[in-house]
Amino acid sequence: MKEIISNILLYDPEKALIFTQFYFWAFFAVVYALFALFKSRRLLRNAFLFFVSLFFYYKTSGIFLLILIFVTISDFFIAKRIARNTKQSRRRFWLITSITIDLLLLCYFKYAYFFTDLLNHIISSVSGIEANLKVFDAFAGLGNMLCGKELFDVDRIILPVGISFYIFQVISYSCDVYARRIEPVKNILDFGFYVSFFPQLVAGPIVRASEFVPQLYRKFSLTRRQFGLAVFWILNGLTKKLVLSDYIAINFVDRVFENPLLFTSFENFFALLAYSLQVYADFSGYTDIAIGVAMLLGFHLPQNFNSPYKAPNAQNFWKRWHMSLSRWLQTYLYIPLGGNRQITFGTYFWIILFAIIALILSGSIYALIAVLVVGFATLLLGRFASSRRKAITANLNSFITMLLGGLWHGASANFVIWGGLNGVGMIVYKLWKDLSWPIRFGLLSIILGLVYFLKIKFPAPIFNLLFFWLLAIYAVSIIRLIYHYIRPSAPGAFDKGMDSPAANRALSKMCFRERCTAYLGQIWAVLQTFIFITFTRLFFRSGSNLDPSEANEKAWQTAKNMVAQIGSEWDLSIIPDVCIAYWKVFVLFTIGMIVHWLPARFKRAMRLKFAMLPKFILAIICVIIVFILYQFTTAGFQAFIYFQF
Repeated sequence: MKEIISNILLYDPEKALIFTQFYFWAFFAVVYALFALFKSRRLLRNAFLFFVSLFFYYKTSGIFLLILIFVTISDFFIAKRIARNTKQSRRRFWLITSITIDLLLLCYFKYAYFFTDLLNHIISSVSGIEANLKVFDAFAGLGNMLCGKELFDVDRIILPVGISFYIFQVISYSCDVYARRIEPVKNILDFGFYVSFFPQLVAGPIVRASEFVPQLYRKFSLTRRQFGLAVFWILNGLTKKLVLSDYIAINFVDRVFENPLLFTSFENFFALLAYSLQVYADFSGYTDIAIGVAMLLGFHLPQNFNSPYKAPNAQNFWKRWHMSLSRWLQTYLYIPLGGNRQITFGTYFWIILFAIIALILSGSIYALIAVLVVGFATLLLGRFASSRRKAITANLNSFITMLLGGLWHGASANFVIWGGLNGVGMIVYKLWKDLSWPIRFGLLSIILGLVYFLKIKFPAPIFNLLFFWLLAIYAVSIIRLIYHYIRPSAPGAFDKGMDSPAANRALSKMCFRERCTAYLGQIWAVLQTFIFITFTRLFFRSGSNLDPSEANEKAWQTAKNMVAQIGSEWDLSIIPDVCIAYWKVFVLFTIGMIVHWLPARFKRAMRLKFAMLPKFILAIICVIIVFILYQFTTAGFQAFIYFQF
């Protein structure tokens, strides 16, 4: 009996409360049964769910629970100071204090290796002696001192699960109180519940205070349709994770990324495509489950994904992917930087900081000079080109925001490159869509010619990739240019996606032939965006799941090897053999993409029909799906990808 109680109460990494583990659903069944006793009494309900959430985090992350409790107490009392003061200078002081404490904690756990490398580089550059400073886990050292023995490893800093998510949530709370968007929460139990709500605690979505705090004071409500929708989201999320993400990862993607040189060009290329589906199914699967579990408890979490691979351009993609992070970055970073209005001190600060980061990550002074030259040249251009000042300002601040979004995922070159490429993609789209067809065609011709010259003069796999990609775009552009002059059609009908109201209005005004042309153009734009986003993921995936101390070197080597394989000569004769060997992976990938690209209205109608099915039919469907999912769990358990962020 004592052993059973110990297993229930003590932290065990092998029995973490993760959505895909039986232990979580046993835990949730007990919680939901007890929740029924408190659901109508608001204060008891919130207090109960707060302590349940603390227990959940302890069972997931062990002693790191203390960091969560500290952040909760700190921001609760500082926010009260912000609200209580009438002088703006004092309000600003307490806001800066709150953000500083939160970011110092985040930076310590997430960027300690990066700052250690920075110090080593500075010391070596100044003194001429090679420095070899190592990270030291001060919290582990403190724990050992208090315990009187060496219980914790001080030579390695482990990133607490979910710290990036709940740190961003408490920052949003302090900022919203400062901006008077909300009143401070009066009860620390209510506030603790907002910070630690267990369905979304460890991997989002990031819930802004102004969206969630008002729900703390509402009565519990769960309609028949909401119950059905909650069940749908839970089953949908588990299916995405276990059937699509885990199976594709274990049986194909992980093998290729482990050693790209052992696999053919086609296998490397398909591994990239499959990883795009894997990471979407993994992350959106988690948030689907979180939304469903929260809905059963009477709370509503924001939508975090909106069919991102339907995006016709990189800018629209980031309005559909990890939407809670995109909104957070826009509200608390992009707009304070100046948005599209002005250049602020923060813009200069981040240009200089990223120049230093480029120096550290590349080890070359030329990288620092290049970043500074490009950054300040852009600032000067915006200062003197008054007609383009707003666009230049918006693009520069947007690019910095995307770089910081990459850095949020981790302080290594691969994440910064990934964020930078997405920023470049957004800027190129915004510039491209404002150009006339003749100018577009002329620029594309020049770029294609330049890449062809580089391909011939300096043979390299990367130039082969760029050339054939641009050649495909060029061929389609010729067709579109000819058609544009023969039958002009409504421009930008799908700029916001095929399912958008703007697209529907534009299509309603077109004849059948114009609609077909518009759809073909949309399909091409979606395909190009998917390919672009997929290749940026090469840098994202290469450094994932690696020790921070070695992430840069291994990530760069993996990316280099994959580019070398994909950019080398293809043997088309082996493609049928590869498809047969991995036919299950190809079938799952095809089904996953087809379902993803189904019209939003159709999927919404199916959800509602499912939600309103009789309860006994819902129960039968649940049993069948759980049985099918159980068959896939034999492939092995995979942690959610975004737990590491």
